[in-house]
Amino acid sequence: MSDNPIEPPPWLNAPPVDPYPYEETYDLRKGPDLHPALLGLLPYVGLWRGRGRGGFPSIEDFDYAQEIRITHDGRPFLYYESRAWILDEQSRPVRPAGREVGWWRAVFDDDGRGTDELEVMLSTPTGVMELYLGKVTGTRVEIATDAVLRTSTAKEVTAGHRLFGIVEGALLYAQEMAAVGHPLSPHLSARLIRVGG
Repeated sequence: MSDNPIEPPPWLNAPPVDPYPYEETYDLRKGPDLHPALLGLLPYVGLWRGRGRGGFPSIEDFDYAQEIRITHDGRPFLYYESRAWILDEQSRPVRPAGREVGWWRAVFDDDGRGTDELEVMLSTPTGVMELYLGKVTGTRVEIATDAVLRTSTAKEVTAGHRLFGIVEGALLYAQEMAAVGHPLSPHLSARLIRVGG
């Protein structure tokens, strides 16, 4: 037994570890199998890119481009990452725009079977964190906020509603937001095409 009552933790001088050993993919032809509870969301897994139009009662309308990556690692959730950029009248990039990351989680019944319900958690670098609850119906996903958290310096966002669909192979969505004293109002809509997966 050592005279030192506080021993260093065993990992303190351990050798370096290898890179993360588990594959995450948006290409369903490789990597782990999609979790059975996510089969209703299979059409969404992929790398998507396209254009949209944004606006809100307190800002001018704007055009934007967007890339959405929806991946999985075999567990019962999808990883969602979105980044957008403002476009000028000639479709040239002007500046970076909204970003968000999060997870789309399957909901299970009491017997451990996946349901058509969905929990979606999203965070932005502007300090807004949203918890959405929703449902998968065919190739349509509709979610509405159950809770919105904000940092002390974030814009006042109080609610959101999003509708996604796969239409003729493209990913379409419309997003409504309640913010800065305005009720739920149209905010973003876009059409993205699959560029990977």
